[in-house]
Amino acid sequence: MPVFEFLDGIKISVFMNDHVPPHIHASIGEYESLIDINKVALIVGNLPKNHLRKVLLFVKTNQMELLEEFYNLNPTIKRI
Repeated sequence: MPVFEFLDGIKISVFMNDHVPPHIHASIGEYESLIDINKVALIVGNLPKNHLRKVLLFVKTNQMELLEEFYNLNPTIKRI
């Protein structure tokens, strides 16, 4: 589970051998959420709202880099 970034204590990760849609994992403490990179939207999870807002802004700002990282770590998934 490569860590892409730490954002105010929130760990942003992109996993190998993952599934579509392209997404990141954001976690802090016992909270974790999956964020759709293309839609910049919550898929599932329980991050507190203030942390979720920071993560969504991070994804929006770094969308191209995150997509590139996702597809590099998951080469069998077709780009959409």
